[in-house]
Amino acid sequence: MDKLDRKDLKHDHFVEEVQHMVDVASVNKGRVQMIGGVVIAALLLGFGGYFYMDRLQTERQLALMEAIKIQEGVVVVPGNQAPAGVKGFPSEAAKNEAASKGFSNVALKYAGKDEGEIARYYLGVLSADQGKIDEAIKNFQQVSSNASSNYASLAKFSLSQLFAQQGKIADAEKLLKELENAPTMMVSKEQAQIEHARIIAKTKPEEAKKILDPLRTSDRPLVSRSALSASSELGK
Repeated sequence: MDKLDRKDLKHDHFVEEVQHMVDVASVNKGRVQMIGGVVIAALLLGFGGYFYMDRLQTERQLALMEAIKIQEGVVVVPGNQAPAGVKGFPSEAAKNEAASKGFSNVALKYAGKDEGEIARYYLGVLSADQGKIDEAIKNFQQVSSNASSNYASLAKFSLSQLFAQQGKIADAEKLLKELENAPTMMVSKEQAQIEHARIIAKTKPEEAKKILDPLRTSDRPLVSRSALSASSELGK
């Protein structure tokens, strides 16, 4: 399989999920994306902010944030310096190698904990971005089996996209129907429905239209815009 186009691995969902805490039904129009460091902090610390965090939980979160800082680093041209507080690397390959190592360490050390599974989710996206689809699927499957419901649902959503890319439409549909029936803070029912419609748009256009039509007039702007965008793809 050809390397997946990076734009197909982008997923603005995490940025929107901060807003989603207020508007639970928000849906984005994008694809799978790396989790932004600031937003992950909001998710991990925000959701748990009303509870006492013990030393081990703090340790896990700091380890994850350190790995995220590597991923969010920049490639620095010789003679220049990275901005203050940002990690610099001589090449994209060097950054990816360091990020992969950082996330692998967190995933192995904290397997079964949200921080470890989020790190494994990152590994899945890194693998997919590099065209290592089987490796990406393996990572996403582990997250879907071991993470708490929020992060497991995100891994299932990502899996559905990879399966669709491989032409495994039935497998992708199965995952998305599961998400439609059991939405979470990470993946809303509407988002699963819209992605479901997207992947069957060419083979089952009438069914896709039936899914999208009620969402096109949603009073939630993110939902209606995403449904309208998906509808415009029908028949292409």
